[in-house]
Amino acid sequence: MRRPLWLLVVFLCLVLNLLGVSPIQEEKVILTPKSLPQPRINGPTIFGVRPGSPFLYTIPATGERPMKFTVKNLPAGLRLDPQSGQITGRLNQPGEYSVEFTATNRHASAHRSFKIVCGNELALTPHMGWNSWYVWENHVTDSIMRAAADAMVSTGLINHGWMYINIDDCWAVKPGSTDSSLGGEPRDAQGRVNSNRRFPDMNALTEYIHAKGLKAGIYTSPGPLTCAGHVGAYQHEEQDAQRFVEWGFDFLKYDWCSYGDLAKNPDRNALQKPYRLMADLLKKQPRDIVFNLCQYGMGNVWEWGKEVGGNSWRTAGDLGGTFAEIGLALFRDGFDVYSKNNLHHYGRPGGWNDPDYLLLGYLSNWKGQTEPTPLTPNEQYTQVSLWCLLAAPLILSGDITRLDTFTLSLLTNDEVIDVDQDALGRPGRRVAVNARLEVWAREMEDGSKAVGLFNRGEQGSQVVARWEDLSLKGSKTVRDLWRQQDLGQFEKEFRSMVPRHGVRLLRIK
Repeated sequence: MRRPLWLLVVFLCLVLNLLGVSPIQEEKVILTPKSLPQPRINGPTIFGVRPGSPFLYTIPATGERPMKFTVKNLPAGLRLDPQSGQITGRLNQPGEYSVEFTATNRHASAHRSFKIVCGNELALTPHMGWNSWYVWENHVTDSIMRAAADAMVSTGLINHGWMYINIDDCWAVKPGSTDSSLGGEPRDAQGRVNSNRRFPDMNALTEYIHAKGLKAGIYTSPGPLTCAGHVGAYQHEEQDAQRFVEWGFDFLKYDWCSYGDLAKNPDRNALQKPYRLMADLLKKQPRDIVFNLCQYGMGNVWEWGKEVGGNSWRTAGDLGGTFAEIGLALFRDGFDVYSKNNLHHYGRPGGWNDPDYLLLGYLSNWKGQTEPTPLTPNEQYTQVSLWCLLAAPLILSGDITRLDTFTLSLLTNDEVIDVDQDALGRPGRRVAVNARLEVWAREMEDGSKAVGLFNRGEQGSQVVARWEDLSLKGSKTVRDLWRQQDLGQFEKEFRSMVPRHGVRLLRIK
């Protein structure tokens, strides 16, 4: 039987990748325009906090420094540092507080409406930040985390809404390890978890991160051990939740790992049990901790992840589990899992579908070295565009201290990020498919639609966004979000050539 040409091409590309040969060479074309010297306030327009919890939010703004910040109608209990734009303090009264940010430099002033919601819901927009795993894996240290926080500021990512600096696995003691930096007593006399010698002072680390206007994340497993064999939270869940608060963390990734040895062939209740337990414990703490469920989509977690207290939940396996197959995993776990399971029905403010991290820049090749991502430039544009349309968390896991201008341009396009951070919180979906050509769309708070024209094929092709597929009528303005350019008025449809594995990301209104 004759096989389709595209299938043979994909097979050949996979073989060449496994042999360490890159069959595709693409120029790294930077589409994102440079930021202007005038102020522009970026990031979300809404933020959730619980009553009495420590409040930290840095107003993200681009433009020439020095810059002065003011906030109109800032509620009692909060204070603003006018130089850094950091808002800190506590809100004791539940409610919605409408404020206005202003950023001023010698060129101009910019204004932005912003809503602070003090209640029971966190993560009103998808979280944005950095995670250590796919570049540092089991080599992570305190100094690496501090360098990541430094880079989040020095690269300007903080000015575009990037917020979390998250340690993944390997910060705790590893029982039986012959490496003195990983050994020691897993817990103290009161049963509280200890960090290993690579992390000598967790309080000092989080204070360092917070002082930069960023938030700190940590990782553990509901099982006895983490994926890399370090101490997990099993039978010490309450103590560990309290410990993370004591240390000052703001985010927890809770990875299934060895819990599978305790819950063999689990039904839905068994899958939910460890996550429901930890979520209930976190809700009792005097500090907000965003809760990420990492259990790889088992039991259709998207159907119940928010119900058990999750703020996000992994929808499939590790995107970068095999370095050479990241590109294949991108299309499989990004496009196919979402369209097959209609995941747009489940993500919403407070709880988001998580297809794993942005695998851009330098990554671990799992052989003791780091290498540039195997994703082609077009595939990198595709990943960022799709993640924004899906309302997915944007968590970079490449080396944040070695971002070239191309990678940085992928992470600092504010019109693209605005799609991900849209306050309506309604994830996109696939609205049309023609062989390997797909159109995805997302409804936006202002009534416009964000639309992605994707080409999963092996050669450039014309992709068509038809108004009837988008529930649109009449003449519409089409804007190219990566280039930040209006393309004109169009009737009934918009057509564009899209390169191999590439995308055209639009806003139509």
